[in-house]
Amino acid sequence: MPIRRWGMALVLLVGAASGCSPTETETPSKRPQEIAVPEPDPQVRQLTIPFDAYNFSPAEDMTLDVAEDVVVRDCMNARGLAWQALPGPGESEIEPPHRRRYGVIESRVADVFGYHAPPYRPAVAARGVKALARVTGAPPGVREAAKACLKQARASMYGGAQKADAAFFNKVIFATFDAAQRDRRVTRAFRSWSACMAEEGFRYADPLAAITDRRWSTKAPTTQEIRTAQRDVRCKEKTGVVSIWAAAETRVQNAAIRAHPGKFRELRAVKVRQLAAARRILG
Repeated sequence: MPIRRWGMALVLLVGAASGCSPTETETPSKRPQEIAVPEPDPQVRQLTIPFDAYNFSPAEDMTLDVAEDVVVRDCMNARGLAWQALPGPGESEIEPPHRRRYGVIESRVADVFGYHAPPYRPAVAARGVKALARVTGAPPGVREAAKACLKQARASMYGGAQKADAAFFNKVIFATFDAAQRDRRVTRAFRSWSACMAEEGFRYADPLAAITDRRWSTKAPTTQEIRTAQRDVRCKEKTGVVSIWAAAETRVQNAAIRAHPGKFRELRAVKVRQLAAARRILG
């Protein structure tokens, strides 16, 4: 069984979408899924952290998905069942891994989505729709066969591969994320960011408090949410919060890697082997 995105997403940064109704003074704009998602800014594409070497990026995760689908197709065809393998989107269509790690950091995203998570970009969304329709539209026997073939595909692709401690990795991801926020340089930057926000009447202790404000739990971003997110981005740029925060995470993650060299060697080995298996299948 592959370990897929075992470094769990930092769910607090995903954004709001609980379906609560907006107030009369906070009228929502268009639904987010109806609006084109801007290309990631260069700053977003360049964001890296040490744990990237051990975790699967969205693009790498897609590589595994596409390769597995090819093996499932062959397995289904061998059973006399039709199964169309879905090609993967271009890598430029797949989100960078850290687009929302530090909250909203792109003005074009804030202008349209506020703190709401943008939808998948068209090619990724279209593949997801086709994958869902392929399963839901199939008879029960075909769905069961597909499940069996997926299990068989993963066994053949990754069987015998060294296993990694996913629980350990998830734990250390959250621990280092928290530790970085307690770094004195980060807390100082947060204070500067908070003061910048307060200049326009937005009172938050840090960027996480802003993005997790329950007022943003609406189906679509409100006018107030967008104004707040726009100021948030400007204050991050003015105070250098993102670069300071990322540097602190780099320090604490490197310290974790040095403290657990064996664990991280295992994590790296599993990632390398799984991707190598997928790429062999994809030619």
